[in-house]
Parts: sequence; C-alpha cells; structure tokens
Amino acid sequence: MAKKKKISKEKSIQRAKRMTELVICACIIGASALLINGAMNRSETIDRADNTSNVIEVTEPTTVPPEDAPDPNKVIYESLMVDTKNKYKGDLILVNEDHQYFGGDEELVSIIEKNSEKGISFFSALADPNTSDEDDLILASVYDPMEIMIEDYYNLYYDGTLIIYGAHRSTERQQEILDEKGPEIAAKPGYSEHETGYAFDFSETVNYDYQGTGNHAWINENCYKYGFIVRYTEEKTDITKIAAEPWHFRYVGIPHAYYITENDLCLEEYIELLKKYTYEGEHLEFKDHENRSYEVYFVASDDGAEKTTVPVPAGKEYAVSGNNIDGFIVTVYHDGAPEVEYQVDTESPDDSDDGSGENTDENSDEM
Repeated sequence: MAKKKKISKEKSIQRAKRMTELVICACIIGASALLINGAMNRSETIDRADNTSNVIEVTEPTTVPPEDAPDPNKVIYESLMVDTKNKYKGDLILVNEDHQYFGGDEELVSIIEKNSEKGISFFSALADPNTSDEDDLILASVYDPMEIMIEDYYNLYYDGTLIIYGAHRSTERQQEILDEKGPEIAAKPGYSEHETGYAFDFSETVNYDYQGTGNHAWINENCYKYGFIVRYTEEKTDITKIAAEPWHFRYVGIPHAYYITENDLCLEEYIELLKKYTYEGEHLEFKDHENRSYEVYFVASDDGAEKTTVPVPAGKEYAVSGNNIDGFIVTVYHDGAPEVEYQVDTESPDDSDDGSGENTDENSDEM
C-alpha cells in the first residue's frame, strides 16, 4: 500500500509540473501575441503619420504688394528748380492796388498788324495816336484765344463793330492816364492789369460803349471757354476795389477761367483759395465744361534763395505760374493742356438786338 501511494504522489507532482509548464507556455504565447499585435499597431500608426506629413498645405499668394513696391497709379513727383523772382510772372499773377506788377520783358504783338497778317477785318484795335500806337499791343499768347473768341461771336451775330480800346500799357502811359483822369478812375503806375498784357477792354464803333448786354452778353457768358474772365463785376467790388467793368477781360487760362466762373469768384478770391491746396496737402481737383481733368496746388516761394524747388509730376503735362505775391501755382493737365478751338454754337443769332448797351458813356480810361 505504501508503494502505491508513492507512485500516485509522484504522478501528481509530474502532473502539476506539466500543468505549470503548460500555463507558462500559454502565458509566453499570449505575451508574444500581444507584443506582435502592439508592434503591428505601432507600425500602422507610423505609416499614417508619415503619409500625413507628406501632405503640404498650399496657401494662395497674397494680392497685397509689399510696402516698398511702387503703386502704378501713384503720381511720381520730381523737383523743378525755378527762379524765385519768377513768382512775379505767369498767367495767374494778381495785380491790384495791393500788389505791384514787376514786368518789362513782355512778348507783345500788335493787334492791328496780326489782324492784317491773317486778313481779319471783323474787329480791330483803336490805338492811341499820342502813344505811338501803344494801346493796340497785347501778349502774343493772349492774341489767339482773343481772336478766336471774337470770330466765334462774329459767326453768330455777324457783328463786326467790336474793337479793342485798350490792351497793354506801359508804366509811362499809365502815369499819363492817372494824371489826366485822377485816382478815382485810373490805377497808379505799376498797379494796373493793363501793364501785364493779359488784359484788354472791349468797345464798339456804334456808340463807343460796351456793357456786356444784348448780343455782347454772349461774350461775357462764354469767355471762360477761351480762358478769359470778366475781371471786375458788381458783386465783387468790395474785394477788387474796382467798380464794375463789363468791358474789361483778363486772360488766366481755360481751367482757371472755368473754375472762377463756375464758382462765382473774383481773381483775388481764387488766388487766396489756392493757397489752401498746398503740394504737401490736398490738391484742388476738378473737371471743366469739356470734362477735362485738372489738378492744382500751391508751392510757397523760397524768398531767401535765388531758386525755389517746385515739385511737378513726372510724365504729365503741367504749367507753373507765379501768383505775384508769395509763391507758385502748378496746374496739372491730366487730359493734356486744352487748346482754344473754334467752338461756336450752331444756333441762329437773335437779330432783334443790335448788341449795343443802353449806357452811352465812353469806357476808355478805366483801371
């Protein structure tokens, strides 16, 4: 009996050892399976990560140029060196009782001679026999727009009675008029627009009187299209210090004549207004009756130097004029400088008015 128990015990031990070994093998196999599965999972994760890292996000390029890139629509300015003394010259110089004219080198032409050269007989100039025909002179640049304006008037009304009764005057001639007429009528020498060559007076050969009425009203209403303004009006006498002179015309150029007329200004007001539109600040921009665009700005003169630096737009047409006071006025022609052309309307003239005014006082020796 003892031997049988011993064998049974040994078998039990062996059985237990085999069971232990089986359990250990099962654990090893299970652990191995877990390791293999984890490795496969990690492999899949790396593969997805790698695939994702190869995808490059593309961003559309910005349309905003760098800050230092030039704007193609921006106007580039360059420096123009102008003689500071030239602030006393140009189409926009203001000459009145407060601002003297410093001239003497005007390029003048004889109206009578120019008319003869061109075969014009529908208007003339009445020269003063006591001044060697001096009163029929005018600036060469003013003759053409004046002649075209008068010819357009003639083609409307067939009125050939207009004459230029006074254009350029020398300082000596202005002194003679002052001595003869007195300061109530005549400006003192050096302070009359007639000395510039930019101004002229109308009269006519019927009554030797021009009031800007009747057919003549067409000239006063349309003169801005030719670059002229009616210099002295009733509404502005408190500013100009000159009584109304509907016969006195002043050339300033088409854009400025348009703006002055459209905004009911006198030249004094316009020159003062332009000082607000400096080069550094806002510029005056407008279009005229022909829809042409302009830009105007003011540059103060450097009175302590012989030269003044005037910024002007590169690649654009422009003009520079002094204001006869304290600086320069730059006019930019965005559509090119306007040219005075024959632009008479095709409407039939009103034959009911002979063009003469009611006032028959002679208007010869005004300011």
